[in-house]
Amino acid sequence: MTILGIDLGTTNSACAIWRDGKSELIPNRFGDFLTPSVVGLDDNGELLVGKFAKQRLLSHPHLCASVFKRYMGTDNQQTLGKKNFTSPELSALVLKSLKQDAETLLGETVIEAVISVPAYFNDVQRKATRLAGELAGLKVERLINEPTAAAMAYGLHEKPEGSRFMVVDLGGGTFDVSIMEYFSGVLEVHASAGDNFLGGEDFLEALVQWYLELTGIDKNALNRVQVQQLYSTLEQAKRKLSSVEEVKLDLILPQQKEPISLRRDTFNQRVQSLLSRIQLPVERALNDADISPTDLDDVVLVGGATRMQIFRSMIARMFRRMPAANLDPDLVVAMGAGIQAGLKAKDAALDDIVLTDVCPYTLGTGIHNENDPGGKQGTLFLPIIERNSVVPVSIVKTLYTVTDNQSRVLVDIYQGESRLTRNNVKLGELEVKVPKNKAGAESIDVRYSYDMNGLLEVDIKVNSTGEVFNTMIKNNAGNLSESDIAKTREKLATLKFHPREDEVNRALLHRAERMFESALGEKREHLSHLLQHFESVLEGQNQHEIKLAQKRFDEMLDELEGEHWF
Repeated sequence: MTILGIDLGTTNSACAIWRDGKSELIPNRFGDFLTPSVVGLDDNGELLVGKFAKQRLLSHPHLCASVFKRYMGTDNQQTLGKKNFTSPELSALVLKSLKQDAETLLGETVIEAVISVPAYFNDVQRKATRLAGELAGLKVERLINEPTAAAMAYGLHEKPEGSRFMVVDLGGGTFDVSIMEYFSGVLEVHASAGDNFLGGEDFLEALVQWYLELTGIDKNALNRVQVQQLYSTLEQAKRKLSSVEEVKLDLILPQQKEPISLRRDTFNQRVQSLLSRIQLPVERALNDADISPTDLDDVVLVGGATRMQIFRSMIARMFRRMPAANLDPDLVVAMGAGIQAGLKAKDAALDDIVLTDVCPYTLGTGIHNENDPGGKQGTLFLPIIERNSVVPVSIVKTLYTVTDNQSRVLVDIYQGESRLTRNNVKLGELEVKVPKNKAGAESIDVRYSYDMNGLLEVDIKVNSTGEVFNTMIKNNAGNLSESDIAKTREKLATLKFHPREDEVNRALLHRAERMFESALGEKREHLSHLLQHFESVLEGQNQHEIKLAQKRFDEMLDELEGEHWF
């Protein structure tokens, strides 16, 4: 049975399997290893996922949804046509598309997967990710932190004994950093830190704000298509700034009165606050691991946003060395997830690798605040499992009643670092009954157990009676009842997927039509001829000729569009 390793990304997703002693990336229906994390509808109401949906995002933004990973574990919903979807539901559609691509390549049904998550994802977000896999028809027994997956792909487990390294992962929507050490066949994570709302999308947003301020254009006055055109153009400009000092911006919008120029130093100035936010988790991870930058043997870059020249320069200055970036930063996590899938399948070639991980947040409960008689501060946070504790970990603490004749104890379950529980994330609660007695005479043992998948279990024992209670963490997007899951599956099942075999042709035609609309003169005429030729090949219905024409048509559009990173 093949287990699929999946990198479910904010901007792009990818998957891999472990086969013939190595991690093998799975191409999608377009022959690409990256599938844009975009979901949309075509004019017939059929579902689109990936490349075609991303193209439709420019022309039909009201029928498309993107960047939904940022809202995993929340109640946020995005509208797709006339229906609302949660982030796990939209993510499930991306996962289902990856699953179909893998099954097409393998010629067998895939039912199990390892999915990567940012190291700094909290318990709620991890549950939402597992739910997305379940809704896609996948059994997800293992989540792997993205930096750990990247370390596996880089072969850091094959480094000399005692090697210590930092993985810096800046993706489209999240940032995290992990410090690891390899010894005696064990790849151990010492510390993780990050920011779940910091990524390449924020650097793009800084450029959009610069453009609007410079031109005096009101974003609220733009229609959806104009907004998408603005973001698309500035995304390309952001990429080009990694190789050139200045990018010319012609008339992006009708409201723009004259061409303008974007210089690299202007971009650098606009993103200084974002760069400062990157430094804080790096420093926290170093402090938690109790090591200095000079103690590291290597610094590895992961995530598409690490291609930005300003980011690489900052990391090089911080660590006084050039970071390692010899693997594709967009694909390295998927490659590592493929290795983890091999471990999960107990492949003989991987038996000697042991992974450890850490709990990225402190987990604890609320306790009585005797210095807050007015109730303005609320309860105090009692840490039970400290952040960056090696997992799996299980710790118990004893709590006592605080009033006479107290008959119940409410154990709130929190995640965070603040002294006051109101500033932390509440994961759930469990109320237990205790015998009435004098204050402090009754006690309960509260045990927190945290596993490799980032999932928390809480057990409470009333010491005088021996009665034991177990948690059922509720009130979050990752914990639906069986009936809720069944209803959600039924909802997704009613969506009609765009025919897989026709999607490549439709996407190429849509892309060429979009280019035709924005072109002028000879370029427009050339595109017209290309479109006519490709359409005539499709009319012939000769699959061999269509495959050849697809490849040539795509290459010629690439040449005309010229949208490359460097």
